[in-house]
Amino acid sequence: MKSKFTTIIMDIIIILIISILGIFGVIFWQELKQIETTAEPEAFQTVLSDNSNTIDRNIETPKIIENSLEQIKDEGIAKKIDYSSVTVDKYFYNQLENEAKTIYKALEANQENLKTGNYKIDFGDIFSNLLEKENGQEQLGRYYQSAFEAYNYDNPEVFYLSPDKMYLNIETTTTKEEKSYYVYINNGDQENYFVDGFSSKEQIDQAINEINKVKNKILSNQTGNVYNDIKMVHDYLVDNLEYDTTLAKENIYNIYGAFINKVVVCEGYARAFKCMMDEMEIPCVLVMGKGTNLQGQTETHAWNYVQVNGIWYAIDATWDDPVMLGYGRVSAESKYKYFLKGSNTFNQDHTPIGQFTPNGKVFEYPVIHNQDY
Repeated sequence: MKSKFTTIIMDIIIILIISILGIFGVIFWQELKQIETTAEPEAFQTVLSDNSNTIDRNIETPKIIENSLEQIKDEGIAKKIDYSSVTVDKYFYNQLENEAKTIYKALEANQENLKTGNYKIDFGDIFSNLLEKENGQEQLGRYYQSAFEAYNYDNPEVFYLSPDKMYLNIETTTTKEEKSYYVYINNGDQENYFVDGFSSKEQIDQAINEINKVKNKILSNQTGNVYNDIKMVHDYLVDNLEYDTTLAKENIYNIYGAFINKVVVCEGYARAFKCMMDEMEIPCVLVMGKGTNLQGQTETHAWNYVQVNGIWYAIDATWDDPVMLGYGRVSAESKYKYFLKGSNTFNQDHTPIGQFTPNGKVFEYPVIHNQDY
């Protein structure tokens, strides 16, 4: 009887061991399959995501500051300020209203001054007629938001500005005779309006010099053939950048993170690509929207549209350099899966969104060709 009981116990133990080995075998096989398979990132993040530096959260509602008329005169409200002579011809700028274009021009004209981190951009009484109207302050706030969005996406080389640290100030003085308005942009009560990691003009200039060295190295391979040059930049980004899955590092959304740290999220890839296209005078825009990856997850994403022989195509350098689910290499097929694609294939898992912020201006993108290049 005892021997029979022992036999039963041994049989049960053997069955449990076989079951456990089977489970581990399945897990190992799944991991092995993951090592051999490339896939789009399981998670990707852009400026539109709730966890990132969103413009809708960072561009502040204009401050209304009450001052005496004498103080405002001392600030220079009587000084004639005019940005009409500033010339800009950039993709998102061209879609702005005149008031927003004035704000954009002021940013453009003061790009060198903005490197100080606390320079005040003065508009004086330029917007007085608007501010005298009902809801004029709210309207100016919307123009400011649209202008900064357009400037941000047109100019990836201005990587050092942080929208959450820049404020549009509207100072209003009321007397018995009239109201006076004085408008300017500054850093408010912030130490500066730089992105984290920078604190002085010297640091900004040094960072720009570092970036230019990398850009010049890439440009040394320029051929003058548009297709070859686009491919060269695409391949550089895919081969040299790493997708950041932590979302905790500094500069993962800008070209400093791309060219110097070489660790970014999708927006960093897209900004770096546009920056190089701008250098080579190849028409290119940064596109924000939604992407659905192989796991069926849809999140905010960033990519580019680029023009070849007068026709626009889509490029997603991030998804041509996928986050691996294990160890392995990117296949040649995967490396160009999203290279110069038309809408018939690209839009299957990419949806462009021209409204960068809730209640913000809806920008238009170029219409890409329906067929792949």
